[in-house]
Amino acid sequence: MTSHVPGSGPGRALNTRADVAELLAEWLTPLAKHLNPGATRAGLGVNAAHYGHALAGLEGYARALWGLVPLLAGGGKSALAQPWLQGLRNGTNPHHPGYWGVPGDSSQALVEMPAIALAAALAPDFFWTPLSQQEQGNLTRWLLAINDRALVDNNWLYFRVIVNAALARLGEPHDPQAVRQALDRVQEFALGNGWFSDGEVNADQNQVDYYVPFGFHFYGLLYAALSHTPEGERETRLRQQARAFAPQFREWFARSGAALPFGRSLTYRFAQGAFWGAAAFAGEEVLPWGEVKHLWFQHLRWWAAQPMFTPDGLLSTGYGYPSLNLSEQYNSPASPYWAFKFFLPLALPDTHPFWQAREAAPPFTTGVFTQPEPGMLLCRDDADDHVFALSGRQHRLWVRHGAEKYSKFAYSTHFGFSVPGGAVGEEHAAPDSMLLLSEDGQHWRGREGAAHAEVSEQEVTLTWQPFPDVTVRTRLIPHLPGHLRLHDITTGRPLHVLEGGWPLGARDDWQQEHLAPHDLLLSSEEGYSRIADLVGQRPATFFKPDPNTNVLHPRTAVPTLRCELPAGQHRLGCFVLGRRQQDDMRQTVPVRPSSLRPSLSAALQGEHTP
Repeated sequence: MTSHVPGSGPGRALNTRADVAELLAEWLTPLAKHLNPGATRAGLGVNAAHYGHALAGLEGYARALWGLVPLLAGGGKSALAQPWLQGLRNGTNPHHPGYWGVPGDSSQALVEMPAIALAAALAPDFFWTPLSQQEQGNLTRWLLAINDRALVDNNWLYFRVIVNAALARLGEPHDPQAVRQALDRVQEFALGNGWFSDGEVNADQNQVDYYVPFGFHFYGLLYAALSHTPEGERETRLRQQARAFAPQFREWFARSGAALPFGRSLTYRFAQGAFWGAAAFAGEEVLPWGEVKHLWFQHLRWWAAQPMFTPDGLLSTGYGYPSLNLSEQYNSPASPYWAFKFFLPLALPDTHPFWQAREAAPPFTTGVFTQPEPGMLLCRDDADDHVFALSGRQHRLWVRHGAEKYSKFAYSTHFGFSVPGGAVGEEHAAPDSMLLLSEDGQHWRGREGAAHAEVSEQEVTLTWQPFPDVTVRTRLIPHLPGHLRLHDITTGRPLHVLEGGWPLGARDDWQQEHLAPHDLLLSSEEGYSRIADLVGQRPATFFKPDPNTNVLHPRTAVPTLRCELPAGQHRLGCFVLGRRQQDDMRQTVPVRPSSLRPSLSAALQGEHTP
């Protein structure tokens, strides 16, 4: 797949600071024609978020700054510099028609303030010194409103921290007490090993996703770099937490640079790698500089090869390709430009150790890596450059398609995951990496949370209730390059059952091979996906979800197992395998179901199976 943007794509060299600066300048250029007459808003499309059009336009203006400011601060050039300066003047002028207004509690304007504050603090020659004294006062007053507004009690607290740190750097009025209070509250979300819950810590309810690297750590490191007391207690703790987090987080990346698609806000795309850039900006060697540089560059190379742009060169809403099916209710057409947080290292000079280092691939953990804080077993099939996570602890129902983004059994750097195409009908379901249950064969329920979840070094165990009188205990057991699933089901009603393996992409069609009636192998140019029943004799079938519902592949197929269960107690089990390699499929299938039976619990022996 290739990009719509000239100059990007898999063949483009991205090896130096100059290469990245040139790429960013090209990606910034299409935004200019979308500015309104006062240059205070950039309207990038007509689809809506839950906030209004004016705020979406402010978002379009502000998020461009995440790329523009480092580019200019590091000596680069862009035609956007002058119009964005004009927008800063007008947007903070209460008498201008394009005034951004007085933000209310939890307003989207508060989310965009850090980028605007940092424009003045990091690139003062472009966004501060040219302002008159009155204009500087307007900007300061508009930014100070963040200290008197309610913020969402999660990563949003950092917006107040960064705005005040930027104002302090400029010598403007700011509120040190508000910063201390916000930083202290953030520490109440700490889980250990550098992980945070994005909000109140609550046992199995913690939300642990990409807001940890591109929210908590990105802003924490940025604050540590901006602070007038860089060796202070809070700053030191933030740096220590980043160092603890780095060896954990690198395991979320394949050697190709692809990151694990999991959780909400995936439309921010390469913001997934912004943590590595923030570490560089803060001068914090969280891993050897060569490894940090390699992780950062390799991630950008992977994304530059994806078809993520609209035909006129704008970042689209979606993930691996444009798709509104994957968006959240808070995504406007401008939201994807939070990805530009990735480019923070461009503010650093060529002489910085990050830029001077020679790239070195990090020593990834081969095999299984336990991460209790996000509730995952990370599994790396190094020979196939495939990383997948067995996940059981998280759920987040307020997010659109939250169950699919947080509560599937497994997530993959190559296969991704899918969301439903509709509410009624099996054909609209998303059975990949999930056990779906239905009373009527039309309305399907999967795991939306877990009444109880445990993560050990050997397996993920979770108990969940899709219906009031149905309890499922699921065990997810790594068996590289695949995994085992065992389900104990107690049901007070008859059930239709549909269980899916990895979703396999294809440009045109898939090849199907039944290795047994209950063992199906699908293959395409994207690799292969296999599911095999291990306990009973559920027939294996080909399932084709709705198009544009997978995060990585516009068209997918899923090998599935089916059965019907009467009321009572039942045990189901299967083996799931997916690989990228294009070899002879029979030769590359590494195991047969019979060879896996010794891996099953002794409790399975002699049990009744459907």
